[in-house]
Amino acid sequence: MGNLFNTLKGDYLQRSRSYAFLITVAIAVYAAHSFVPPPEADYSTLNIPGYKGVYNSAWAGHMTALMTTIMLSLCGFYLVNSTIKKDIDTEVGLIIATTPISNFGYLFIKFLGNLMILLTISGIALLVGIVMFFIHNSGYPFYIGDFLRPYFFMVVPAMICVSGLAIAAEVFLNRKTILQNSIYFLTFMTIILTMARQTNTMGDNIKDVFGVGIVTSSINEKINKQFNEDIQSITLGYIKLENNQYKTFEWNGASWDKNYLIGRLVWIVLTFLLLYISSLFFHRFDFKQSVQRRPILQISEEKTTPAPYSGFRKSELPEITPAYGIIPFVKTELMMMIRKDAKWLWLINVGLWVASIFLPLENAYILLLPALFFLQVNRISDLTSKEVTNRLHYFTFASYKPLQRLLPAQVLAGLTLLTVLALPVIFRLLFSFHFISIIQILNGIVFVVALSACLGVVSSGRKLFEILFFALTYIAYRVPDANYLGNINNHDYQMITTLFMTSCALLILSFAVRKNQIKSL
Repeated sequence: MGNLFNTLKGDYLQRSRSYAFLITVAIAVYAAHSFVPPPEADYSTLNIPGYKGVYNSAWAGHMTALMTTIMLSLCGFYLVNSTIKKDIDTEVGLIIATTPISNFGYLFIKFLGNLMILLTISGIALLVGIVMFFIHNSGYPFYIGDFLRPYFFMVVPAMICVSGLAIAAEVFLNRKTILQNSIYFLTFMTIILTMARQTNTMGDNIKDVFGVGIVTSSINEKINKQFNEDIQSITLGYIKLENNQYKTFEWNGASWDKNYLIGRLVWIVLTFLLLYISSLFFHRFDFKQSVQRRPILQISEEKTTPAPYSGFRKSELPEITPAYGIIPFVKTELMMMIRKDAKWLWLINVGLWVASIFLPLENAYILLLPALFFLQVNRISDLTSKEVTNRLHYFTFASYKPLQRLLPAQVLAGLTLLTVLALPVIFRLLFSFHFISIIQILNGIVFVVALSACLGVVSSGRKLFEILFFALTYIAYRVPDANYLGNINNHDYQMITTLFMTSCALLILSFAVRKNQIKSL
Protein backbone atom coordinates (compact mmCIF):
# COMPACT_ATOMS: atom_id res chain seq x y z
CA MET A 1 0.00 0.00 0.00
CA GLY A 2 2.92 2.32 0.77
CA ASN A 3 4.44 1.75 -2.67
CA LEU A 4 1.06 2.39 -4.30
CA PHE A 5 0.65 5.67 -2.43
CA ASN A 6 4.16 6.86 -3.24
CA THR A 7 3.80 5.96 -6.93
CA LEU A 8 0.42 7.68 -7.13
CA LYS A 9 1.77 10.73 -5.30
CA GLY A 10 4.72 11.02 -7.67
CA ASP A 11 2.50 10.64 -10.73
CA TYR A 12 0.08 13.29 -9.46
CA LEU A 13 2.81 15.78 -8.55
CA GLN A 14 4.52 15.34 -11.91
CA ARG A 15 1.32 16.05 -13.82
CA SER A 16 0.02 18.80 -11.57
CA ARG A 17 3.26 20.78 -11.94
CA SER A 18 3.11 20.93 -15.72
CA TYR A 19 2.31 24.13 -17.58
CA ALA A 20 -0.67 22.46 -19.27
CA PHE A 21 -2.28 21.65 -15.92
CA LEU A 22 -1.63 25.06 -14.40
CA ILE A 23 -3.02 26.89 -17.43
CA THR A 24 -6.00 24.51 -17.51
CA VAL A 25 -6.71 25.34 -13.86
CA ALA A 26 -6.56 29.06 -14.66
CA ILE A 27 -9.01 28.56 -17.53
CA ALA A 28 -11.25 26.43 -15.29
CA VAL A 29 -11.36 29.20 -12.67
CA TYR A 30 -12.28 31.74 -15.34
CA ALA A 31 -14.95 29.46 -16.82
CA ALA A 32 -16.39 28.39 -13.45
CA HIS A 33 -17.30 31.95 -12.48
CA SER A 34 -19.56 32.09 -15.55
CA PHE A 35 -21.23 28.70 -15.09
CA VAL A 36 -24.08 30.30 -13.13
CA PRO A 37 -24.92 33.71 -14.61
CA PRO A 38 -26.05 36.38 -12.12
CA PRO A 39 -29.68 37.50 -12.34
CA GLU A 40 -28.80 40.60 -14.40
CA ALA A 41 -26.65 38.71 -16.94
CA ASP A 42 -27.56 38.79 -20.64
CA TYR A 43 -26.66 35.12 -21.22
CA SER A 44 -27.69 31.74 -19.89
CA THR A 45 -25.98 28.36 -19.53
CA LEU A 46 -29.29 26.51 -19.37
CA ASN A 47 -31.81 27.85 -21.85
CA ILE A 48 -35.53 27.47 -21.09
CA PRO A 49 -37.51 29.63 -23.53
CA GLY A 50 -39.40 32.22 -21.49
CA TYR A 51 -38.26 31.02 -18.07
CA LYS A 52 -35.37 31.54 -15.70
CA GLY A 53 -34.60 30.02 -12.31
CA VAL A 54 -34.04 32.25 -9.28
CA TYR A 55 -30.48 32.42 -7.97
CA ASN A 56 -30.90 30.25 -4.89
CA SER A 57 -28.49 27.72 -3.41
CA ALA A 58 -29.96 24.73 -5.27
CA TRP A 59 -29.85 26.47 -8.64
CA ALA A 60 -26.26 27.70 -8.21
CA GLY A 61 -24.98 24.35 -6.91
CA HIS A 62 -26.66 22.19 -9.54
CA MET A 63 -25.75 24.50 -12.44
CA THR A 64 -22.10 24.54 -11.32
CA ALA A 65 -22.02 20.75 -11.15
CA LEU A 66 -23.89 20.41 -14.44
CA MET A 67 -21.55 22.67 -16.43
CA THR A 68 -18.48 21.19 -14.75
CA THR A 69 -19.59 17.71 -15.77
CA ILE A 70 -20.20 18.71 -19.39
CA MET A 71 -17.01 20.76 -19.84
CA LEU A 72 -14.66 18.34 -18.06
CA SER A 73 -16.20 15.32 -19.77
CA LEU A 74 -15.10 16.89 -23.04
CA CYS A 75 -11.83 18.63 -22.19
CA GLY A 76 -10.77 16.30 -19.37
CA PHE A 77 -10.24 13.36 -21.72
CA TYR A 78 -7.70 15.31 -23.76
CA LEU A 79 -5.96 16.49 -20.60
CA VAL A 80 -5.25 12.99 -19.26
CA ASN A 81 -5.23 10.67 -22.29
CA SER A 82 -1.47 10.47 -22.90
CA THR A 83 -0.17 9.26 -19.56
CA ILE A 84 0.98 5.86 -20.91
CA LYS A 85 2.43 7.49 -24.02
CA LYS A 86 4.53 9.73 -21.81
CA ASP A 87 6.05 6.70 -20.11
CA ILE A 88 6.84 5.30 -23.55
CA ASP A 89 8.44 8.51 -24.80
CA THR A 90 10.52 9.01 -21.66
CA GLU A 91 11.42 5.28 -21.60
CA VAL A 92 10.23 5.03 -18.01
CA GLY A 93 8.01 2.20 -19.22
CA LEU A 94 11.08 0.03 -19.79
CA ILE A 95 11.87 0.30 -16.09
CA ILE A 96 8.25 -0.36 -15.11
CA ALA A 97 8.17 -3.46 -17.32
CA THR A 98 10.92 -5.04 -15.21
CA THR A 99 9.16 -4.44 -11.88
CA PRO A 100 6.78 -6.98 -10.27
CA ILE A 101 3.78 -4.65 -10.63
CA SER A 102 0.92 -6.29 -12.54
CA ASN A 103 -0.66 -4.84 -15.68
CA PHE A 104 -3.88 -4.10 -13.81
CA GLY A 105 -1.93 -2.50 -10.96
CA TYR A 106 -0.07 -0.19 -13.36
CA LEU A 107 -3.23 0.79 -15.25
CA PHE A 108 -5.09 1.28 -11.98
CA ILE A 109 -2.43 3.71 -10.76
CA LYS A 110 -2.67 5.62 -14.05
CA PHE A 111 -6.47 5.60 -13.73
CA LEU A 112 -6.28 7.03 -10.20
CA GLY A 113 -3.82 9.66 -11.41
CA ASN A 114 -6.25 10.70 -14.15
CA LEU A 115 -9.11 10.79 -11.66
CA MET A 116 -7.20 12.91 -9.15
CA ILE A 117 -6.29 15.46 -11.82
CA LEU A 118 -9.91 15.76 -12.97
CA LEU A 119 -11.27 15.89 -9.42
CA THR A 120 -8.76 18.61 -8.56
CA ILE A 121 -10.02 20.80 -11.40
CA SER A 122 -13.68 20.04 -10.67
CA GLY A 123 -13.09 20.72 -6.95
CA ILE A 124 -11.66 24.14 -7.83
CA ALA A 125 -14.74 24.80 -9.97
CA LEU A 126 -16.91 23.84 -6.99
CA LEU A 127 -15.12 26.33 -4.71
CA VAL A 128 -15.42 29.06 -7.33
CA GLY A 129 -19.15 28.32 -7.62
CA ILE A 130 -19.59 28.72 -3.86
CA VAL A 131 -17.67 32.01 -3.88
CA MET A 132 -19.73 33.33 -6.81
CA PHE A 133 -22.95 32.44 -4.96
CA PHE A 134 -22.00 34.73 -2.08
CA ILE A 135 -20.96 37.47 -4.51
CA HIS A 136 -24.21 37.36 -6.53
CA ASN A 137 -26.52 36.22 -3.75
CA SER A 138 -29.98 37.76 -4.01
CA GLY A 139 -31.16 37.03 -0.45
CA TYR A 140 -31.52 33.24 -0.51
CA PRO A 141 -29.84 31.18 2.25
CA PHE A 142 -26.75 29.07 1.57
CA TYR A 143 -26.95 25.27 1.94
CA ILE A 144 -23.67 23.41 1.45
CA GLY A 145 -25.56 20.22 0.59
CA ASP A 146 -26.96 21.84 -2.56
CA PHE A 147 -23.37 22.11 -3.83
CA LEU A 148 -21.91 18.85 -2.50
CA ARG A 149 -24.69 16.42 -3.46
CA PRO A 150 -24.63 17.14 -7.22
CA TYR A 151 -20.83 17.16 -7.07
CA PHE A 152 -20.60 13.65 -5.58
CA PHE A 153 -23.55 12.13 -7.43
CA MET A 154 -22.97 13.69 -10.84
CA VAL A 155 -19.41 15.04 -11.26
CA VAL A 156 -17.45 12.26 -9.54
CA PRO A 157 -19.04 9.31 -11.44
CA ALA A 158 -18.61 11.15 -14.75
CA MET A 159 -14.92 11.79 -14.04
CA ILE A 160 -14.47 8.10 -13.15
CA CYS A 161 -15.87 7.15 -16.56
CA VAL A 162 -13.70 9.67 -18.41
CA SER A 163 -10.55 8.53 -16.57
CA GLY A 164 -11.22 4.89 -17.42
CA LEU A 165 -12.01 5.65 -21.06
CA ALA A 166 -8.72 7.55 -21.40
CA ILE A 167 -6.78 4.49 -20.18
CA ALA A 168 -8.70 2.08 -22.43
CA ALA A 169 -8.19 4.34 -25.46
CA GLU A 170 -4.42 4.34 -24.94
CA VAL A 171 -4.30 0.55 -24.54
CA PHE A 172 -6.44 -0.46 -27.50
CA LEU A 173 -5.47 2.35 -29.89
CA ASN A 174 -1.87 2.58 -28.69
CA ARG A 175 -0.17 5.63 -30.27
CA LYS A 176 -3.02 6.47 -32.66
CA THR A 177 -3.68 9.79 -30.91
CA ILE A 178 -5.80 11.32 -33.63
CA LEU A 179 -8.00 8.20 -33.72
CA GLN A 180 -8.42 8.31 -29.94
CA ASN A 181 -9.38 11.96 -30.00
CA SER A 182 -11.72 11.64 -32.97
CA ILE A 183 -13.59 8.62 -31.65
CA TYR A 184 -14.06 10.18 -28.23
CA PHE A 185 -15.22 13.50 -29.68
CA LEU A 186 -17.79 11.78 -31.90
CA THR A 187 -18.94 9.64 -28.97
CA PHE A 188 -19.25 12.69 -26.73
CA MET A 189 -21.23 14.64 -29.33
CA THR A 190 -23.55 11.66 -29.86
CA ILE A 191 -24.19 11.36 -26.11
CA ILE A 192 -24.89 15.08 -25.73
CA LEU A 193 -27.14 15.33 -28.78
CA THR A 194 -29.17 12.27 -27.77
CA MET A 195 -29.19 13.09 -24.06
CA ALA A 196 -32.61 12.52 -22.61
CA ARG A 197 -34.15 11.40 -19.34
CA GLN A 198 -37.88 11.61 -19.77
CA THR A 199 -38.82 9.11 -17.06
CA ASN A 200 -37.32 7.78 -13.87
CA THR A 201 -36.90 4.23 -15.15
CA MET A 202 -33.72 2.25 -14.70
CA GLY A 203 -33.19 2.14 -18.47
CA ASP A 204 -33.24 5.92 -18.88
CA ASN A 205 -30.80 6.38 -16.01
CA ILE A 206 -28.36 3.88 -17.53
CA LYS A 207 -28.61 5.50 -20.98
CA ASP A 208 -27.61 8.83 -19.42
CA VAL A 209 -23.84 8.25 -19.48
CA PHE A 210 -22.77 11.48 -17.77
CA GLY A 211 -25.77 11.58 -15.45
CA VAL A 212 -26.83 15.17 -16.20
CA GLY A 213 -30.32 14.31 -17.41
CA ILE A 214 -31.70 14.22 -13.86
CA VAL A 215 -31.19 17.99 -13.52
CA THR A 216 -32.70 19.00 -16.86
CA SER A 217 -35.63 16.61 -16.43
CA SER A 218 -36.34 17.88 -12.92
CA ILE A 219 -36.34 21.52 -14.09
CA ASN A 220 -38.47 20.59 -17.08
CA GLU A 221 -41.00 18.84 -14.85
CA LYS A 222 -41.08 21.78 -12.40
CA ILE A 223 -41.90 24.31 -15.14
CA ASN A 224 -44.52 22.12 -16.81
CA LYS A 225 -46.36 21.55 -13.52
CA GLN A 226 -46.14 25.09 -12.16
CA PHE A 227 -46.98 26.95 -15.38
CA ASN A 228 -48.99 24.24 -17.16
CA GLU A 229 -46.49 24.14 -20.03
CA ASP A 230 -45.41 21.35 -22.35
CA ILE A 231 -41.66 22.04 -22.72
CA GLN A 232 -39.95 18.98 -24.18
CA SER A 233 -36.27 19.86 -24.03
CA ILE A 234 -33.78 22.24 -22.43
CA THR A 235 -30.67 23.53 -24.21
CA LEU A 236 -27.29 23.47 -22.48
CA GLY A 237 -24.45 25.85 -23.29
CA TYR A 238 -23.66 29.55 -23.34
CA ILE A 239 -26.64 31.21 -25.01
CA LYS A 240 -27.16 34.94 -25.36
CA LEU A 241 -30.59 36.09 -24.21
CA GLU A 242 -32.46 38.07 -26.82
CA ASN A 243 -34.62 39.93 -24.29
CA ASN A 244 -35.39 40.01 -20.60
CA GLN A 245 -39.01 38.95 -21.00
CA TYR A 246 -39.14 35.77 -18.92
CA LYS A 247 -40.86 34.28 -15.90
CA THR A 248 -38.92 33.23 -12.84
CA PHE A 249 -39.43 30.07 -10.82
CA GLU A 250 -37.88 28.67 -7.67
CA TRP A 251 -36.32 25.24 -8.01
CA ASN A 252 -35.11 23.34 -4.95
CA GLY A 253 -32.86 20.76 -6.56
CA ALA A 254 -33.06 17.30 -8.06
CA SER A 255 -34.19 14.17 -6.26
CA TRP A 256 -31.30 11.72 -6.10
CA ASP A 257 -33.45 8.60 -6.07
CA LYS A 258 -32.47 4.94 -5.98
CA ASN A 259 -32.78 4.42 -9.74
CA TYR A 260 -30.39 7.27 -10.47
CA LEU A 261 -27.79 6.07 -7.97
CA ILE A 262 -27.96 2.52 -9.36
CA GLY A 263 -27.48 3.94 -12.85
CA ARG A 264 -24.32 5.76 -11.71
CA LEU A 265 -23.10 2.59 -9.98
CA VAL A 266 -23.59 0.60 -13.18
CA TRP A 267 -21.33 2.97 -15.12
CA ILE A 268 -18.68 2.90 -12.39
CA VAL A 269 -18.68 -0.93 -12.43
CA LEU A 270 -18.47 -0.94 -16.24
CA THR A 271 -15.50 1.42 -16.05
CA PHE A 272 -13.61 -0.90 -13.70
CA LEU A 273 -14.53 -3.87 -15.89
CA LEU A 274 -13.17 -2.04 -18.94
CA LEU A 275 -10.01 -1.27 -16.98
CA TYR A 276 -9.56 -4.95 -16.15
CA ILE A 277 -10.15 -6.02 -19.76
CA SER A 278 -7.61 -3.41 -20.88
CA SER A 279 -5.02 -4.94 -18.57
CA LEU A 280 -5.37 -8.26 -20.43
CA PHE A 281 -4.39 -6.56 -23.70
CA PHE A 282 -1.81 -4.15 -22.29
CA HIS A 283 1.47 -4.38 -24.20
CA ARG A 284 3.58 -3.76 -21.06
CA PHE A 285 6.01 -1.74 -23.19
CA ASP A 286 7.02 -4.81 -25.22
CA PHE A 287 7.20 -3.55 -28.81
CA LYS A 288 8.44 -6.13 -31.30
CA GLN A 289 10.23 -4.40 -34.13
CA SER A 290 10.73 -6.22 -37.37
CA VAL A 291 14.30 -6.06 -38.57
CA GLN A 292 14.76 -6.05 -42.32
CA ARG A 293 17.71 -8.07 -43.43
CA ARG A 294 19.64 -6.26 -46.08
CA PRO A 295 22.45 -7.80 -48.10
CA ILE A 296 25.85 -6.93 -46.81
CA LEU A 297 27.76 -4.64 -49.09
CA GLN A 298 30.20 -6.71 -51.06
CA ILE A 299 33.63 -5.10 -51.20
CA SER A 300 35.60 -5.96 -54.26
CA GLU A 301 38.92 -7.63 -53.53
CA GLU A 302 40.47 -6.21 -56.66
CA LYS A 303 43.32 -3.89 -55.95
CA THR A 304 42.91 -0.43 -57.36
CA THR A 305 45.66 1.98 -58.11
CA PRO A 306 45.22 5.16 -56.09
CA ALA A 307 45.04 8.36 -58.07
CA PRO A 308 47.96 10.66 -57.52
CA TYR A 309 47.27 13.62 -55.22
CA SER A 310 47.60 16.82 -57.20
CA GLY A 311 46.97 19.24 -54.35
CA PHE A 312 43.98 21.26 -53.17
CA ARG A 313 42.39 23.46 -55.82
CA LYS A 314 39.90 25.99 -54.51
CA SER A 315 38.82 26.96 -58.02
CA GLU A 316 37.35 23.47 -58.63
CA LEU A 317 35.00 23.64 -55.61
CA PRO A 318 31.36 24.63 -56.27
CA GLU A 319 30.52 28.23 -55.56
CA ILE A 320 28.92 28.87 -52.16
CA THR A 321 25.49 30.45 -52.49
CA PRO A 322 24.13 31.69 -49.16
CA ALA A 323 20.37 31.09 -48.65
CA TYR A 324 18.99 33.14 -45.80
CA GLY A 325 15.32 32.97 -46.80
CA ILE A 326 12.57 31.07 -44.98
CA ILE A 327 11.01 29.37 -48.03
CA PRO A 328 13.04 26.13 -47.53
CA PHE A 329 11.91 26.08 -43.90
CA VAL A 330 8.26 26.51 -44.93
CA LYS A 331 8.57 23.63 -47.41
CA THR A 332 10.17 21.41 -44.76
CA GLU A 333 7.52 22.22 -42.17
CA LEU A 334 4.76 21.52 -44.69
CA MET A 335 6.28 18.18 -45.66
CA MET A 336 6.55 17.15 -42.01
CA MET A 337 2.89 17.99 -41.42
CA ILE A 338 1.72 16.26 -44.60
CA ARG A 339 3.67 13.07 -43.85
CA LYS A 340 2.48 12.96 -40.26
CA ASP A 341 -0.14 10.41 -39.14
CA ALA A 342 -1.45 7.44 -41.07
CA LYS A 343 -2.12 7.62 -44.80
CA TRP A 344 -5.74 6.54 -44.37
CA LEU A 345 -6.40 9.80 -42.53
CA TRP A 346 -5.58 11.70 -45.70
CA LEU A 347 -8.30 9.71 -47.45
CA ILE A 348 -10.78 11.16 -44.97
CA ASN A 349 -9.31 14.64 -45.44
CA VAL A 350 -9.55 14.39 -49.22
CA GLY A 351 -13.09 13.02 -48.93
CA LEU A 352 -14.22 15.97 -46.81
CA TRP A 353 -12.32 18.38 -49.09
CA VAL A 354 -14.16 17.04 -52.15
CA ALA A 355 -17.48 16.94 -50.30
CA SER A 356 -17.12 20.63 -49.46
CA ILE A 357 -17.24 21.31 -53.21
CA PHE A 358 -20.58 19.60 -53.83
CA LEU A 359 -22.52 19.99 -50.57
CA PRO A 360 -24.72 23.05 -50.05
CA LEU A 361 -22.52 26.01 -49.23
CA GLU A 362 -24.01 26.60 -45.78
CA ASN A 363 -23.51 22.94 -44.76
CA ALA A 364 -19.96 22.94 -46.10
CA TYR A 365 -19.21 26.12 -44.13
CA ILE A 366 -20.86 25.19 -40.83
CA LEU A 367 -20.38 21.39 -40.73
CA LEU A 368 -17.50 20.26 -42.95
CA LEU A 369 -14.97 23.06 -42.42
CA PRO A 370 -14.72 22.73 -38.60
CA ALA A 371 -14.53 18.93 -39.00
CA LEU A 372 -11.76 19.22 -41.60
CA PHE A 373 -9.74 21.53 -39.35
CA PHE A 374 -10.48 19.26 -36.38
CA LEU A 375 -8.74 16.35 -38.12
CA GLN A 376 -5.54 18.39 -38.41
CA VAL A 377 -5.13 18.86 -34.67
CA ASN A 378 -2.33 16.32 -34.50
CA ARG A 379 -0.46 18.10 -37.31
CA ILE A 380 -0.61 21.63 -35.96
CA SER A 381 -0.63 21.01 -32.21
CA ASP A 382 3.17 20.63 -32.06
CA LEU A 383 3.88 23.33 -34.62
CA THR A 384 6.34 25.16 -32.36
CA SER A 385 7.03 22.55 -29.67
CA LYS A 386 8.36 19.54 -31.59
CA GLU A 387 11.96 20.78 -31.35
CA VAL A 388 11.78 20.76 -27.55
CA THR A 389 9.89 17.45 -27.45
CA ASN A 390 12.51 15.75 -29.64
CA ARG A 391 15.39 17.59 -27.91
CA LEU A 392 16.51 19.32 -31.08
CA HIS A 393 16.12 22.84 -29.78
CA TYR A 394 19.82 22.94 -28.92
CA PHE A 395 20.50 22.90 -32.66
CA THR A 396 17.53 24.90 -33.97
CA PHE A 397 17.88 27.70 -31.42
CA ALA A 398 21.58 28.00 -32.28
CA SER A 399 20.95 28.26 -36.01
CA TYR A 400 21.18 31.47 -38.03
CA LYS A 401 18.42 33.89 -36.96
CA PRO A 402 15.94 31.30 -35.61
CA LEU A 403 13.55 33.99 -34.46
CA GLN A 404 13.36 35.62 -37.90
CA ARG A 405 13.42 32.43 -39.95
CA LEU A 406 12.27 29.27 -38.15
CA LEU A 407 9.32 30.53 -36.09
CA PRO A 408 7.78 32.58 -38.95
CA ALA A 409 8.23 29.56 -41.25
CA GLN A 410 6.30 27.35 -38.83
CA VAL A 411 3.48 29.86 -38.62
CA LEU A 412 3.36 30.27 -42.42
CA ALA A 413 3.33 26.48 -42.90
CA GLY A 414 0.36 26.12 -40.55
CA LEU A 415 -1.50 28.95 -42.30
CA THR A 416 -0.77 27.40 -45.71
CA LEU A 417 -2.05 23.95 -44.72
CA LEU A 418 -5.36 25.16 -43.28
CA THR A 419 -5.91 27.66 -46.11
CA VAL A 420 -5.44 24.96 -48.76
CA LEU A 421 -7.96 22.75 -46.96
CA ALA A 422 -10.44 25.63 -46.91
CA LEU A 423 -9.96 26.61 -50.58
CA PRO A 424 -13.16 24.94 -51.91
CA VAL A 425 -15.31 26.83 -49.44
CA ILE A 426 -13.36 30.05 -49.97
CA PHE A 427 -13.79 29.93 -53.76
CA ARG A 428 -17.48 29.14 -53.45
CA LEU A 429 -17.91 32.09 -51.13
CA LEU A 430 -15.97 34.25 -53.58
CA PHE A 431 -18.25 33.30 -56.47
CA SER A 432 -21.28 33.94 -54.23
CA PHE A 433 -19.95 37.39 -53.24
CA HIS A 434 -19.74 36.47 -49.53
CA PHE A 435 -16.56 38.48 -49.01
CA ILE A 436 -17.05 38.99 -45.25
CA SER A 437 -17.38 35.23 -44.77
CA ILE A 438 -14.03 34.75 -46.52
CA ILE A 439 -12.47 37.22 -44.10
CA GLN A 440 -14.06 35.30 -41.21
CA ILE A 441 -12.54 31.99 -42.38
CA LEU A 442 -9.07 33.48 -42.89
CA ASN A 443 -9.37 35.23 -39.54
CA GLY A 444 -10.26 31.93 -37.87
CA ILE A 445 -7.31 30.19 -39.53
CA VAL A 446 -4.92 32.87 -38.27
CA PHE A 447 -6.40 32.54 -34.77
CA VAL A 448 -5.99 28.73 -34.67
CA VAL A 449 -2.37 28.86 -35.90
CA ALA A 450 -1.52 31.74 -33.55
CA LEU A 451 -3.06 29.85 -30.64
CA SER A 452 -1.06 26.72 -31.51
CA ALA A 453 2.17 28.69 -31.88
CA CYS A 454 1.72 30.58 -28.62
CA LEU A 455 0.69 27.60 -26.47
CA GLY A 456 3.43 25.46 -28.01
CA VAL A 457 6.10 28.05 -27.19
CA VAL A 458 4.79 28.80 -23.70
CA SER A 459 4.05 25.24 -22.53
CA SER A 460 6.66 23.41 -24.66
CA GLY A 461 3.99 20.81 -25.40
CA ARG A 462 0.90 20.10 -27.43
CA LYS A 463 -1.59 19.06 -24.76
CA LEU A 464 -2.95 22.49 -23.88
CA PHE A 465 -3.68 23.43 -27.49
CA GLU A 466 -5.44 20.11 -28.09
CA ILE A 467 -7.74 20.75 -25.12
CA LEU A 468 -8.65 24.27 -26.23
CA PHE A 469 -9.01 23.33 -29.89
CA PHE A 470 -11.45 20.53 -29.08
CA ALA A 471 -13.39 22.98 -26.94
CA LEU A 472 -13.46 25.45 -29.85
CA THR A 473 -14.73 22.72 -32.17
CA TYR A 474 -17.46 21.76 -29.70
CA ILE A 475 -18.54 25.39 -29.41
CA ALA A 476 -18.56 25.70 -33.20
CA TYR A 477 -21.19 22.97 -33.44
CA ARG A 478 -23.21 23.74 -30.32
CA VAL A 479 -23.18 27.57 -30.52
CA PRO A 480 -22.96 28.63 -34.20
CA ASP A 481 -22.86 32.32 -33.28
CA ALA A 482 -19.65 31.68 -31.30
CA ASN A 483 -17.96 29.71 -34.11
CA TYR A 484 -14.34 30.81 -34.47
CA LEU A 485 -14.84 30.63 -38.25
CA GLY A 486 -17.82 32.96 -38.07
CA ASN A 487 -21.35 32.50 -39.35
CA ILE A 488 -22.25 32.68 -43.02
CA ASN A 489 -25.65 34.21 -42.26
CA ASN A 490 -24.71 36.52 -39.39
CA HIS A 491 -21.55 38.62 -39.55
CA ASP A 492 -20.37 39.74 -36.13
CA TYR A 493 -17.86 42.51 -36.87
CA GLN A 494 -16.99 42.91 -33.19
CA MET A 495 -16.07 39.23 -32.96
CA ILE A 496 -13.96 39.50 -36.13
CA THR A 497 -12.03 42.43 -34.67
CA THR A 498 -11.62 40.77 -31.26
CA LEU A 499 -10.40 37.53 -32.81
CA PHE A 500 -7.90 39.35 -35.00
CA MET A 501 -6.53 41.40 -32.11
CA THR A 502 -6.26 38.24 -30.02
CA SER A 503 -4.32 36.52 -32.81
CA CYS A 504 -1.88 39.45 -33.02
CA ALA A 505 -1.39 39.38 -29.25
CA LEU A 506 -0.75 35.62 -29.31
CA LEU A 507 1.83 35.94 -32.08
CA ILE A 508 3.61 38.81 -30.30
CA LEU A 509 3.70 36.75 -27.11
CA SER A 510 5.06 33.76 -29.05
CA PHE A 511 7.98 35.76 -30.45
CA ALA A 512 8.69 37.40 -27.08
CA VAL A 513 8.79 34.09 -25.18
CA ARG A 514 10.81 32.34 -27.90
CA LYS A 515 13.33 35.22 -27.90
CA ASN A 516 13.78 34.79 -24.16
CA GLN A 517 14.18 31.02 -24.58
CA ILE A 518 16.89 31.49 -27.20
CA LYS A 519 18.79 33.93 -24.99
CA SER A 520 18.63 31.63 -21.97
CA LEU A 521 19.79 28.54 -23.88
